[in-house]
Amino acid sequence: MTTRGSSTAAARASRAAAVGLGMAVLAACSGAGAAGGSAGRSINVLMVNNPQMTDLQKLTADHFTKATGIKVNFTALPENDVRDKISQDFASQAGQYDVATISNYETPIYARNGWLSPLTARAAADPSFDQGDILPPIQESLTASGEIYAEPFYGESSFLMYRKDVFAEKNLTMPAHPTWAQVADLAAKADGARPGMKGICLRGMPGWGEVMAPLTTVVNTMGGTWFEKDWTARLDSPEFTKAVKFYVDLVREHGEPGAPQAGFTECLGEMEQGKVAMWYDATSAAGPLEDKASPVAGRIGYAPAPVEQTKSSGWLYTWAWGLQKAGKHQDDAWKFVSWASGKEYENLVGEQLGWSRLPAGKRTSTYANPQYVAAASSFAEATKSALSTADPADPGVRPRPAPGIQFVGIPEFTELATVVSQQISSAIAGRISVEEALKAGQSRAEAVAKKYAGN
Repeated sequence: MTTRGSSTAAARASRAAAVGLGMAVLAACSGAGAAGGSAGRSINVLMVNNPQMTDLQKLTADHFTKATGIKVNFTALPENDVRDKISQDFASQAGQYDVATISNYETPIYARNGWLSPLTARAAADPSFDQGDILPPIQESLTASGEIYAEPFYGESSFLMYRKDVFAEKNLTMPAHPTWAQVADLAAKADGARPGMKGICLRGMPGWGEVMAPLTTVVNTMGGTWFEKDWTARLDSPEFTKAVKFYVDLVREHGEPGAPQAGFTECLGEMEQGKVAMWYDATSAAGPLEDKASPVAGRIGYAPAPVEQTKSSGWLYTWAWGLQKAGKHQDDAWKFVSWASGKEYENLVGEQLGWSRLPAGKRTSTYANPQYVAAASSFAEATKSALSTADPADPGVRPRPAPGIQFVGIPEFTELATVVSQQISSAIAGRISVEEALKAGQSRAEAVAKKYAGN
């Protein structure tokens, strides 16, 4: 992410501009006759500006607000910026935002710090929500000390997306279970398949949740780890170095233009506009790609996350709703969370916007819904399989001291990985070598390890 603690004026200016743009509030209107005569009630929701959240903004006023009388003031920001703002507001317990999108990385950490309201009892008292329908890996990732602290909006793993039509034209075949070596070969052969088309899109944007997410899965399957079981830092190990060099070389040689500033949103745009033949990223990208308005709908194939030394390598992630403990509107905030994470909302999206656009990956019932399964036939099973095979406790070939696939589940990881990501982004830009990037990261990782070693 850009960059918690960045010292450059440019970084501060960029973040301030993004925040300024995102602070345009989209407010849901509560009309006369709202349920329960509750006009005048409102909650503030801070969230990432992903496509699924844009859909939520479109639907809230006419459905949730009209039914409950609760006005929802949305603030939507890019991923790096929203994480910074959420951590600031929740850490201070300022209470400016009642609800925020947090992930399975933040949830257990925030829960231990006392920043979140527990949700177990609320979910149990709300039978329409059906907590038992939440996919077990997702629910477990949002649970701390036996208590649920966030409810998922959507869940995701990662897989490889590719243009079936382009592969057919070039006589290329995607293996059923591709290796990274095979992907690199395919990227070279698909590069230039059509005018201006590159072989692959890979995130290069700085940020622990941007470039470090896919890159860490490559590290895992190539035998590397951020820390050994005894907390020995391993960023300068041969395995970690090999994985980073592979990733950097691949995106430099056959990746998208402007890769050092390309994140999820940018790669989604590249794929939609036919500028890349492959993309390794989140399974949640499939919905927008297969939407009826997408120019590439029906042309995308989906393969498991590429591997080298492991059987699988997809990550496990969820954007979920957390209630700030200092929030003054806990009951209304839960009503919003229950609606936004519920079956009713999924059905609403399907009926209003198209079944492929469901915020899926969180409920068992979604994959038994015939309308969704039909609309998402090209990627539903691939997504479910990726989610079910993700193992945060054992994602690589070496034992590790903390859970997490594309992250390390400790509070210090955000700052550590943000700094490392900046160095790696510079390597993608050709300003420094991979070895230089990892040398700087190793010293920071060793400082973090000292806090845990021997405990």
